[in-house]
Amino acid sequence: MTLAQRALRQLEAWPDLTAAPASCGTGRALRTAHSEIVHFHSDRDVDLHLTSRALRRFAADLAESTAIRLLPGSRWVTVHLDCDTDVDLLQTLVSVALKAHQGGPAPEDLPPGGCNLHRVTVLPREGAAAAAPR
Repeated sequence: MTLAQRALRQLEAWPDLTAAPASCGTGRALRTAHSEIVHFHSDRDVDLHLTSRALRRFAADLAESTAIRLLPGSRWVTVHLDCDTDVDLLQTLVSVALKAHQGGPAPEDLPPGGCNLHRVTVLPREGAAAAAPR
């Protein structure tokens, strides 16, 4: 089982999330009653929808993480899953996204142009191959 499959399985059990096809056409999404929160695009790449307020609040921390890719102007954050810690980070960020989206996204938080699929290139981190599950 890949890291993304494991994360998807764990997050599908959360009561506030429902699985559906991703609106971008690639992979699975988890959504609330109001909006899509996360897209699982591949065995390692996941896009997470945050609000502009949450992005501002956590921008410095997100920018320092080697698992996170930020795209200027996008409300979606790409998380690259290379190890168990990245899955933990994803779960934490999904929790942040759920809290941020309570009651539905504000108009400025509707993701322009959709998620980051095909807009972000993720290069493997050094030592990630050794840490990846087999």
